[in-house]
Parts: sequence; C-alpha cells; structure tokens
Amino acid sequence: PGMPFLPGCAIKDPTKTSFHRCQTMDFKNGYAFFRLPREGVGGDTLFANQLSQDELDDLCTKGATLTYGQVKRPAPSRFTPAFVAYDKKVLKFDAYFMEEVAISAEEHYRIRQVGIYYYLEDDSMCIIEPKVKNSGLLQGKLMRRHRVPKNVHGDYYHWKDLNLGIDLTIYGRTYRLVNCDSFTKVFLESQGIVVNPPEELVSDPYTEQHRTPVQKRIVPTGPDPFRQFLAYDTKVLRFYAIWDDTNCAFGDHHPCIIHYFLADDTVEVREVHKRNDGRDPFPVLMRRQRLPKIFVDKNQNFPSCVLEITDHEVQEWYSPKDFAIGKTVTLLGRTFFIYDCDKFTQDFYREKYGITDFQPVDVNEKPLEKVPQVIPPYNGFGIPEDSLQNCLSLFPKPPRKDIIKMLENNLKVLRYQVALESPVPEDKSRRFILSYFLADDTISIYEPPVRNSGITGGKYLRRTKVTKPGSTPENPIYYEPSDFTIGSTIEVFGHRFIITDADEYVLNYLERNAKSFPAATVQSIRDHFLPRKVVVETTSSGFPKKDLDDLIVEVQKELKLQEPFDTRQFHEAFHHCDTEGSGFLDKTRFLTLCDRFNVPTSTILLKKV
Repeated sequence: PGMPFLPGCAIKDPTKTSFHRCQTMDFKNGYAFFRLPREGVGGDTLFANQLSQDELDDLCTKGATLTYGQVKRPAPSRFTPAFVAYDKKVLKFDAYFMEEVAISAEEHYRIRQVGIYYYLEDDSMCIIEPKVKNSGLLQGKLMRRHRVPKNVHGDYYHWKDLNLGIDLTIYGRTYRLVNCDSFTKVFLESQGIVVNPPEELVSDPYTEQHRTPVQKRIVPTGPDPFRQFLAYDTKVLRFYAIWDDTNCAFGDHHPCIIHYFLADDTVEVREVHKRNDGRDPFPVLMRRQRLPKIFVDKNQNFPSCVLEITDHEVQEWYSPKDFAIGKTVTLLGRTFFIYDCDKFTQDFYREKYGITDFQPVDVNEKPLEKVPQVIPPYNGFGIPEDSLQNCLSLFPKPPRKDIIKMLENNLKVLRYQVALESPVPEDKSRRFILSYFLADDTISIYEPPVRNSGITGGKYLRRTKVTKPGSTPENPIYYEPSDFTIGSTIEVFGHRFIITDADEYVLNYLERNAKSFPAATVQSIRDHFLPRKVVVETTSSGFPKKDLDDLIVEVQKELKLQEPFDTRQFHEAFHHCDTEGSGFLDKTRFLTLCDRFNVPTSTILLKKV
C-alpha cells in the first residue's frame, strides 16, 4: 500500500489464483437493477468509502483545476418519454349536453349526462354515457378514443383547453363541463392552470317529472270497464286439441294447444312439434286475437273482403262456455277436437259452470294391421334371389354372397362331359362340357365346335345357378356336386343332359372331400375311372417305359413314310369294337382292325405293339 500503480512498481501476489469479478447485476420482483460490488477482483476485501454521497457528487461534477484541456460537463438527466411518464393517467370531466326532441308532445329537449376522458399519454379523448335501464336510447361509448380535431386548421384538443364551466364543441355537439375528479384538479393546478369552481349537474326534466309520485286515481262508484282485466290477468285456460287436416293433400293430424286468455277473451293456438316431424318450426299456428263465432247476416249483393273484422259484423264471439272436452270447435276455418285440459282449467269450469266430468278422450291412433307381403311368381329372368330384391326394396341391392366360400373355392371347377337327350337324330351325337363352379354353385355349358357338323358350337349356357326340377321360386333348390354322377340326367331350363364322362380333377376333389359328399357319388366316379387305371397299371407293369417310348417313336416314323392315314376312322373303329368300354382289346381283334385299315407297318412291329 502507498506505492503508485505504475509500470515496474506493481507487486504481483504469486499465491493468488482467483481473478473473477463480483456480480453487480441482479433481478428483484421481476425487475433488473444494478448494485455496487461487494468484493474486489478475486474476492479481495473492498474498503468502505469514507466520503458521503454529497461529497461523491461534488467530486463527480467538479473538474480538477490542475488538468489540461476542457472541463468535463455533468451527464444530462435521464430522458423519460411521454407515453411512459403519463401511462394510465387520465383526466376525467363530468359534462352534459342538450338533445332536441321533435317527435314528442311531452318533452322538447333532453339532457344527457356523459363523462369525458382525456388520456395524457397520447392526447386522445373518448366520451362515455352511463347506461340507464329501459331508457330506449343508444348509450355507452358515444365517441371512441382518438385525437379530437379542434378546428379546420388541423389543430387538436389539448389538456390545456379543458377547464370547468366551459362549453366544449366536438363534432357539432356542445358539451358543458361542470366537474372533475381530484386527480384532474391536482394535475391542472400543478401545470399552472386555475381551475374554475364546479357547477351543478343539470338533470333531465322529463326523467324528474316521472320520478315524482303519481296521485292515486279515485275509483268511480259505477262498474269499472277494466275489472275483467284486473281480475283475470295472467289467467289462461289451456286445452289440448287435435287439428284434423286429412282432407287436404298431404294432410295429417296435428296436435295443438288452445290458450283462452280470460283477461280479454282472446284465443291463441299453438302447434306442438315433435322431433323429426318434418314440419317447419313455427309454434304459433294462430296468433292471439278475438275469434268470431256467429256473423251478422250481410247483404249478399254488397261486396266484402276479409281484412279486419269489426264488432258490427260479429253477432257472437267465442267464450269459455264454447270449449269443453269432447267438443269440436271451428276456429277461422280449421276444425279442432278438444280431448283434454290442464288442472287450472278444470278448477275454473268446476267453480263457474259446475262441470265435474273431465275424463280425457283417447286420441292415440291405433296401429295399422300389418299386411303380409305377397311375393309375385318368378318371371324367369335372372336368378330367384336377384329378382326377389325388386320386391323387398325400392332400390334393389344384389344378394349377399358367401365370401368365405368364394375365397376357399376360388378357381375350383368340376368339369363333366354331357350328351343332349333329344328325339332329334342330329342332337344325339352332340357333346357338351358342363362346368360346375364351386365358388358360387353356378353352372356353364360349352359345346366344342365340330367341323362340317352343321351346328355352331360355343357357349351354350352362360354361368348361372340352375334349379332342380320340382323346386318352387319361393324355396329354390339348386344343383350340387353330389347330384352329378355318371349316367345321371341333369335338367337345365327344359333341356335334359346325360353325364357321360368327367374330368380327373373331379375324382381327385371328391376323394379329398369324401366326407362332404354321398358315398354313391364318389363310387360312381371311381367306377368310371377304374378301367383307365387298370390300362395304365397294365401298360406300365412288366414293360420298361423307355422301350415303350422308343416303340411309339418307331411306329410314328413308319406311318409318316406311307400315304396319309385317317386316324379318326381308326379311333372310331376301336371304340366300336370295345362295346363294354373297358379300354381293352385282345390281340386277335387288334390285328384284324390293322389289316382292315391296311396299317402300313411290318408284322414284327405290329406284334411288338
């Protein structure tokens, strides 16, 4: 201590390892502030300042006398903008203005009391009138907050222009300022403005006149014309009725409520709406009015129009004695049947007319008898299930299909060879392929084309379901795989077919699913394929397959070297000799047929075959 802090004179403490500075910025109650450091660099102790705050201020403002150059000036005071200094500071004046009333005979002008607010932060103003219940005036904010022009030169009103006891013209309306709050008065006086004494707030004469107590009216000794209104006010007779509108197009029974107001003998009819009733939601069917019952006889030659009915045109009006449970009343051309009433109405009729029977009438519609639907006979177009949908719905839908069955039996087809049973000789030699689709139990028939037969082959029956003979359209019975056996007859739309052959896939499918089909059907297909299996087994047993293939190739070469050979006649001759259909021919018959057709092969080769 005491040595000047100059180069070469500073002493560095070799044991010091911390050189951090003390924290001087902090937050308090959400606001950032700056505080003096409590410790020096590296946590060294700071000696307390022995000078007072005034002495420190003098040292900051006074310049040194022995310094060269210009003396330092003090820092200017901190600037605060107006919108910060005057934030949420508002001058409030009580005022009133006079409004002319030209359409009233009781008042010629109206006094309306308002509050004028001047916002110091942006020199804007707004005018608000307190709302008075049932005043009939548009009250509240009369002028939105904005800077108000003072004259045509572009000047705006300033708080210096406001004072008590003056007239302030804003947008053609003159306001009289009569009083202000304490903050406004203190602010104006602090700015050197002499505030005028407050004035009394003027009240509206029409409002004050209605606040004075009204003298009670002296009731005359004679009958009072308003006695009925005073005695029966808010007392209403309620009847439950049905309006029968079935005579009109699209008419219906409408439930309604008839209200009879005893205060003035008026009637109102309201329609009772239900959820999703399909009618417009207008509850009042007939507005409240007096309803005529009997009209005065008019001159038929005098023209008249139905606009308003006067008392001179009505002989009798509807009264409470015209309404009762079980009665039918006609109100303005509509017929209503009364079937019940509420408890107040019952008490009124019991006390005044002595009626004690108030049993309600049951008006609930009886349910219509369900007429059984008669299905028309099947017309032969399409399948019965598809045609039946036209009888069940206006927009028919296709019959539902067994999706699981379609997925399990997709692309599974049972094919049979059938012959047409017909008295026509030309049809006896025709052969057809009947395909049964297991996915949807449909049948299609195809005729293979034969050259020079005179019959065009192709699709004979498109894919469709076929019913069995004797089944009815109401309960159709379709053909199933169990109905197809060798030699059985299938009737398809009046045509009879005899099954003569089947595909090997049919035998394999029936054997895999033998539990699902009758044993007779499976045995029929097995018996039909038994000779073929015997031929295959006989041919393949005791003779090498390679030698058999070589023999077939050798025979084909011999046949190609000779003249053209008619294989079709040769095949027909073999089938003709095999009368039993076993697929076997003995050696003698085989050689006899070869000699008859002059088969151009050597005797040795024939013996091998």
